[in-house]
Amino acid sequence: MNKVLKIAVITAAILIAADLAAGFFLMQFAIGRKDQSVAEPLYEITEEARERIYRNTEELAAKTSVWLKTLDAEQVSVTAPDGAELWADCADRGGSKWVILLHGYSRTRAKVYNYGRFYAEHGYSLIMPDMRGHGSSGGNHVGMGVLDRRDVPCWVEFILSRRPDAQIVIHGVSMGAAAAMMTAGEELPSNVRAIVEDCGYTSVEDIFTDVMWDQGHVPAFPLLHTADMWARLCAGYGFGEVTSLDCVARTDIPILFIHGDSDGFVHSDMVYELYGACGSEKDLLIAKGASHGQAMYIDPDGYFDKVFEFVGRFVDSGDGEEDAG
Repeated sequence: MNKVLKIAVITAAILIAADLAAGFFLMQFAIGRKDQSVAEPLYEITEEARERIYRNTEELAAKTSVWLKTLDAEQVSVTAPDGAELWADCADRGGSKWVILLHGYSRTRAKVYNYGRFYAEHGYSLIMPDMRGHGSSGGNHVGMGVLDRRDVPCWVEFILSRRPDAQIVIHGVSMGAAAAMMTAGEELPSNVRAIVEDCGYTSVEDIFTDVMWDQGHVPAFPLLHTADMWARLCAGYGFGEVTSLDCVARTDIPILFIHGDSDGFVHSDMVYELYGACGSEKDLLIAKGASHGQAMYIDPDGYFDKVFEFVGRFVDSGDGEEDAG
């Protein structure tokens, strides 16, 4: 009997140690600092949609490249509440209209330059940050929106220090969209007029659960729960402690929800949950045929027609707005 008990104890100890080690690896893999971008997969989409996205991407890149050569931008920084130094491109056009553009997971500010050009051509000044744990910004771990919800208000304060009457839009894609939605749950000045969230997730726990199952048929329990424990110890947050769903339910900031109907990463059913939970003024754009993060690239003009129609309800136009190109 003692021998059986010893074997059981040893086996349990090995399993616990293996779970702890695997959970730590998963935590580091998932939210460890991202210093290199990875290619954006297009998942399962039609060949017609794929060709359209590639064609538009090339055209947008060419136009944005020309625009960047004339962009009068400066490198600026703010200090996050936990001491992390965050860096951004700032293009101050001198008017009251501002946008904070938030990139996605394992990306940098360069990923939102295409979006920034459209806003600039509509008279907006730009803040395009590297999110914490990415690019030039500090932080040993990715915030996944949970930590970023305290970072984004620092950029709001930065804008108000320059322009107290600023009208601010926060526009995020993927993880940046989750950060925008979670920021909406914070106490923000009335200067923040609208939020555009593009393919954001309902919660960190939800997206990690989906990714683990979709990419490896690995159930969330127990590994994700162990990774969550390590995240609380090492990164200072848990995967379920703040959710986009809860934040959009309590905000009074208008939100435009955007999602591709062929998104194989952040499943499109999440946008309907978020839209349904939102208690503020809202609108919805479903991009037909678009995969994750590709809603703008499948139809740039249609995308920004909707964006500026929505934010235009809450941002006064009076700063010499130009026509978008």
